[in-house]
Amino acid sequence: MKYTTLPNTDIKVSKICLGTMTWGNQNTQEEGFEQMDYALEQGVNFFDTAELYPVPATPETYAKTEKIIGNWFQKTGNRDKIVLASKIAGGGDYTKHVRTGGFNKENIIEAVEGSLKRLKTDYLDLYQLHWPDRGVNCFGVREYPYQTATKEAEKHLEILETLNQFVKTGTIKAIGLSNETPWGTMKYLQEAEANNFVKPSTIQNSYSLIHRGYEYGMSEVSMRENIGLLAYSPLAQGVLSGKYLNGNLPEGARGTLFPRFIARYMSESSLKAVVEYQKIAEKHGLSLSEMSLAFINQLPFVTSNIIGATKMSQLKENINSIYIDLSDEIIKEIEVVHKLIPNPAP
Repeated sequence: MKYTTLPNTDIKVSKICLGTMTWGNQNTQEEGFEQMDYALEQGVNFFDTAELYPVPATPETYAKTEKIIGNWFQKTGNRDKIVLASKIAGGGDYTKHVRTGGFNKENIIEAVEGSLKRLKTDYLDLYQLHWPDRGVNCFGVREYPYQTATKEAEKHLEILETLNQFVKTGTIKAIGLSNETPWGTMKYLQEAEANNFVKPSTIQNSYSLIHRGYEYGMSEVSMRENIGLLAYSPLAQGVLSGKYLNGNLPEGARGTLFPRFIARYMSESSLKAVVEYQKIAEKHGLSLSEMSLAFINQLPFVTSNIIGATKMSQLKENINSIYIDLSDEIIKEIEVVHKLIPNPAP
């Protein structure tokens, strides 16, 4: 395994992070246990979860994933071996079964305390805001929704003050953002610096070969402000495994069960790009998944690559990507496709 540190901390994390959002829905607790056991054996010490998980989010499944992880900690005693990240759910209709009121002090305290209880731990290594509490272009929205984004921006000072109280007590070791924009990220960084608060260490945004929008603005913020990307959906919800090509809908696959989650990655242009990337992978004796993940692993602004799997075979393949170094020739061929079909998925 390869390791780095969360920016501005001494917290050592694996370059591969184990994502958990299928546990409690597509995966049972036993399967989650098996994934955690295997990942840890392979040197993966970084797990990412959220109070909202599993996805799709429903009142019936709320926080099941955190409970599974907490049960694994209780069973194995491995809490001290894991760098654990969780998130407070953002606002909106999608999360009205969790709470209302957005990122205010009361809600943040409630969310942190709830996660600690479910995870059976007294601290979180990284705590993140799952998505902005304002209208922004994320989750498949390309353009800034200026016509409807009239809601006042988050109360950044109140949010940072509350999170930093947890940092002072050691309950939270580092803080992070997710699904954020350059403006939002810089706003948090500026407020933190102005008030001598701990600055956000990471930003968890989507990134894949067919969704490289992070490179427009956010990559410079990452590198100049030392805030590392935790790349999620690096296989575009499985589309970059090639399994949905030619109209295939494999039994039990996420896109088969929940088609709306892959719809943003299934445009004609996206699938055309996937075919071209698959040709490159096959030419060089790699699977498309391995090549797609290895490309992200080598990016200078990436702190860790969040993989997820429902099957052990997928998990093994995804973790193995850390040992694959793409040649200059492969990267050049990838860039040729990217120039012809740039960011086909929003």
